[in-house]
Amino acid sequence: MYLADRSAPAGAKGAGGGARRRRVVAPTVLALGSVSLVTDVSSEMVSAVLPLYLVAGLGLSPLGFGALDGVYNGVGALVQLAGGHLADRVRSHKLVAGLGYALSALCKPLLLLAHGLGPVALVLALDRTGKGLRTAPRDALISLAAPAGAQGRAFGVHRAMDTTGALLGPLAAFFVLSAAVGGYDAVFGVSACVAALGVVVLVLFVPSGRAAAARASGGRGQPHGPGLREAAALLRRPRIRRLAVCASLLGLSTVSDAFLYLLLQDRTGLGERWFPLLPLGTAAVFLLLAVPAGALADRIGRRAVFLAGHGLLLGAYGLLLWAPGWQGLPLLVVGLHGLFYAATDGVLPAAVAGAVPEGLRATGMALVGTGQALARFGCSLAFGAAWTVWGGGTALAAAAAGLCCCAAFAWYALRPDGRGRRPSAP
Repeated sequence: MYLADRSAPAGAKGAGGGARRRRVVAPTVLALGSVSLVTDVSSEMVSAVLPLYLVAGLGLSPLGFGALDGVYNGVGALVQLAGGHLADRVRSHKLVAGLGYALSALCKPLLLLAHGLGPVALVLALDRTGKGLRTAPRDALISLAAPAGAQGRAFGVHRAMDTTGALLGPLAAFFVLSAAVGGYDAVFGVSACVAALGVVVLVLFVPSGRAAAARASGGRGQPHGPGLREAAALLRRPRIRRLAVCASLLGLSTVSDAFLYLLLQDRTGLGERWFPLLPLGTAAVFLLLAVPAGALADRIGRRAVFLAGHGLLLGAYGLLLWAPGWQGLPLLVVGLHGLFYAATDGVLPAAVAGAVPEGLRATGMALVGTGQALARFGCSLAFGAAWTVWGGGTALAAAAAGLCCCAAFAWYALRPDGRGRRPSAP
């Protein structure tokens, strides 16, 4: 379905039993949410201190940090395609997701040994490889466990649990930095232990999803799923192509979280001790509004909610540009940042799930996610270079102008079909 579609069929409103079933969150969604919660505590402990560690500790320039931040996100994007196709091919989304979670967990203790740009870049690339492997299979498991009319709610619940980990991770990093001697190494060590716990939760509590894979194959019992030809054919579907193009264009003008927080610190003069708490406001708002935003997208249309989120991000850019001296700037910017994620992070995969057959669900998720992540990789490189040459304000103004243009294009491209009705299910 397009982002503009209402997901619930008209006749579903009168079916009280069906409505009650749609309100119940599937156990698979809750189990995967728990895995993401624990894993995000680990990941966000590292992410909260990484920009400051690299810029202040290792002395990287904004251009160097932009390149490294691009590697941190771009490598995982490329691996998403392999992870999504592999999960559909072997018909075991849990297995491929588990490999990704395990690889990321193994990378956390390696940060204790990496003290130069080269070793740090290598470890981050491996960590993002793990993230790329697990993202599409995990989202496919969520979509296969939820009814079509409640995809936004299911992803909202998962993202809310995921964001609970993102909320706790910077807090943990803050307390470790405050209490430990050699705080960065202590953060990396604690993060490794928490990541291992997430893998254990996945192995013990997440179902394999093989029943859904068998249903997608029509019960034919084939040992392997779709091949490369079927996967490549997805891009010939207009709905998938439009989603992929719009997500990529918007990603080109989405400044990374790390750069946004560095701009906030640069303009407000926040102390290093408080820097790990900047993601806290984003995570708190995201946690509160992820489920309502997903449910709203199911009800009124995903296009409106998705693009409204980018409008809120544009508002955050404007505040950084034109109100840098305002005392409440950090709170308002991180609040708008959290609203942006609540309105977009779960809505996009919910829309993709409605446009892709079950047997190619992970591959379709990977195609759109890869395009978006590669675009953000390019944005990190370009923004770091622009900040180095012209300064942070000029770089942010260029990103804001690009976001306006891309959002206007997406509003047109993702409009409802001319027939005025919901496209048939794949």
